[in-house]
Amino acid sequence: MPVAPRPVVRPLAVSDDVAGVPCPACRTPNPPDRRFCRRCATPLTPSTAAAPLPWWRTVWPFRRRTRAGSGRMVRFLVVLTVVLALCAAGFLLLPAGRHLVQDTLDKLGKAKAVTPTRVRASAELPGHPVGESTDGLSNRYWGAPGPGTSATYTFGKPFRLVAVIVTNGASPAPEEYAKRGRALRIDMEVTDRDGVTVRKKLVLSDKPGPQTFSTGISDATTIRLILEEPAGSAPQGPLALAEVEFFQRS
Repeated sequence: MPVAPRPVVRPLAVSDDVAGVPCPACRTPNPPDRRFCRRCATPLTPSTAAAPLPWWRTVWPFRRRTRAGSGRMVRFLVVLTVVLALCAAGFLLLPAGRHLVQDTLDKLGKAKAVTPTRVRASAELPGHPVGESTDGLSNRYWGAPGPGTSATYTFGKPFRLVAVIVTNGASPAPEEYAKRGRALRIDMEVTDRDGVTVRKKLVLSDKPGPQTFSTGISDATTIRLILEEPAGSAPQGPLALAEVEFFQRS
């Protein structure tokens, strides 16, 4: 069987008068639009190194190189969680944020009566000691000589003071109430365990029966009540306070 002669590869004549970038391998000039050398096929455009990643792409969960769209939802959820956590922390650290949280807990929780361990007054009338203002009986009263007289209530441990109920005058009965002088304003000073004092004015209606005041003061240890703005018999005469009740958040 006859055998065909092997083909002879003849090198292509290359003109040396071409102006362009020389090949890095054989130094043959090449036109500017060529990507490979026309003599030896060496790439004329060197591969460029990848640009360095920004710093935030080096932190998990951004540091992994994955296919387009892979893990995007996970990264979004992580970032969202971090942002929400920072917002919540900043909100709680602000005084207004803390007060809002405490007020919400006060409304959601139940109020429980708390009894002071010690009661003392700056002055009291004979037969009407200041202890009768917290004895649970509204037909007995603390008799104060006049406006400016104060009573101090001390508690065994700090608590969240959520409300104060005041039964003004000598009795909740209208006849007895009208017979004695009473204060129409009580200046309340609440001192916490750090020694910080919060002041609040309790404006009373001139009527018998209990009156409730919301407070919302944390870590109360001592409460001082100062009787002011007398009403009733003599303007500067004795004042009666039947009962004071303090409530904490349970």
